[in-house]
Amino acid sequence: MAFLRLVVWLRAPLAESLSEAEADTRIARTQILAFVIASVFIGWTIALDWSSNGVSRDHVVVAVAATMLSCLLCLMQAPKVAGMVATSVVVPFFIYCLTLGSLSAIVIAANIALVAGVVVKVLGGSHRMFVDLIRSQQALSEERHQASRLSDENQLLAHTDPLTGLPNRRHFFARLDACLRKREAETQAQFCVGVLDLDRFKPINDTFGHAVGDKLLGEIGRRLSAYAADDLLIARLGGDEFGVLIDGGGESACRRVQALREAVCAPVTIQDAVLRVGCSVGLASYPDAGRSAHALFDRSDYALYHAKSHERGQCVIFSREHEALIRDEHRLETALRHADLDGELSLVFQPIYEARGIGMTGVEALARWQSPILGQVAPDRLIAMAERLGMINQITRILFAKALAELPRLPDGIGMNFNLSVHDIASPETVHDLIGMIGESGIDPRRLTFEITETALMSDCAAARATLGRLRKLGARVALDDFGTGYSNLGMLHQIPLDVLKVDRSLAAEMTTPSGRAMIAAIRSLAQSLSLECVIEGVENDAQLAEVSLLGCRYAQGYLLGRPMPMGTLLRAVREDRRHAQPESAAA
Repeated sequence: MAFLRLVVWLRAPLAESLSEAEADTRIARTQILAFVIASVFIGWTIALDWSSNGVSRDHVVVAVAATMLSCLLCLMQAPKVAGMVATSVVVPFFIYCLTLGSLSAIVIAANIALVAGVVVKVLGGSHRMFVDLIRSQQALSEERHQASRLSDENQLLAHTDPLTGLPNRRHFFARLDACLRKREAETQAQFCVGVLDLDRFKPINDTFGHAVGDKLLGEIGRRLSAYAADDLLIARLGGDEFGVLIDGGGESACRRVQALREAVCAPVTIQDAVLRVGCSVGLASYPDAGRSAHALFDRSDYALYHAKSHERGQCVIFSREHEALIRDEHRLETALRHADLDGELSLVFQPIYEARGIGMTGVEALARWQSPILGQVAPDRLIAMAERLGMINQITRILFAKALAELPRLPDGIGMNFNLSVHDIASPETVHDLIGMIGESGIDPRRLTFEITETALMSDCAAARATLGRLRKLGARVALDDFGTGYSNLGMLHQIPLDVLKVDRSLAAEMTTPSGRAMIAAIRSLAQSLSLECVIEGVENDAQLAEVSLLGCRYAQGYLLGRPMPMGTLLRAVREDRRHAQPESAAA
């Protein structure tokens, strides 16, 4: 029986996964088996002693004690089974010794019982220590698991945008770096980096509030997340800008981005308001556009800038033409950073005429930059780069000082218009400096008109109202330039202190058509109702000038009347105008 039990035990699997219930069942079965085996063996042992009439009792006692203690030690990790074995052996043997009536047998049985009790007690303590060790290991394992889970959750939170649920900027660039490392060994494998920017989001945010803007971003994030896949990552980079990583070349990536654009452009209903935004996308392909994360992202951002400037609402793929433009922009940036602005910047002046009398009433000061490195730089490029580099306020101060120096050379009846950028209006320090320069020059502020664009008003209406109010309080006038294009907002005309509306040249080009005449007439009526003067820009032929007079617009400006010119040339033009005007007045 012992041999068969040993064979079964040796053949049992060394590592077997058991549930708690299965383990309890096996322990209970082992207790029963231990009771049976111990009872059988002690019965056999007592029978041997009884049949030998005590001759072999010493052997029996040694066998009982040694075998029992050996079994108990083997059952160290199962103290209940060990107790069952001890009880099954000691109790029958002690009763047998009592029936013999031999004092020595009773003492031996009692001694065996005490030793068995002590051993069972020690085994119980050892088992409790073993259980405590296991429980501490389980607790430590649970703590490690909990710490690992919390670490995973923190890692997820650190790489997730809380507003949209999309991956955030950190995750986007980590994936971009991983894509680059993977592609180092796969020279033919292409992927694209894209930047998606919402159009018309800022007006919605300003009109309905940031809470509605956040809900709109959240809804757009949920829509975009539906398109995420193993080969398409969509992340929120910040604000209303999203990043895209797409496997494949530029053309296939552009087709997949089209689905994202359609999802973004679909209307969203928030608080009973139906909101619509568009989006523009810039894409840069690896390895054509670059082989580093910085190069790829910069080029996709430049493609986005090109899309918003020239192809709003479209997807633009970075190309070699864009690379040439970037190099040109870098040259322009370097030249502007190292330019002697006071020496290289100058002003030219374009006259503004009274349409019916053809008399000059004012001039507009226009910036010019003659770079020793680049030559003559277009004014729009100069202003755009200066705004990007944060140098526009410095340039405005230099040009305004030059304008104030030239203004006294003009006859008293002629004023000067000076353009302010959105950054000038948003800078109280710049406006304070301009006002101080006017005071120091001693020039009558009423001869000055500051021109602003609708973009400047849209960027921060409150700041624009405060800034322009300070200038008008000083005595200067304010003109809204390029009216009729961009974000024309008629309601804003009531909020901003204005004196003049300058109608954009694009409308002047159509004023000889019925629809164009109707548009100019409507703007002239609007200006009259608001007590604003109206200047038509872009007058380039006699027919347009005639229409300006017929429509009742008082002032005109354009190449027909005079191109931008240096002050000396302008003064000669003024003298020539007055020379022609004198004979006419004498004849009259």
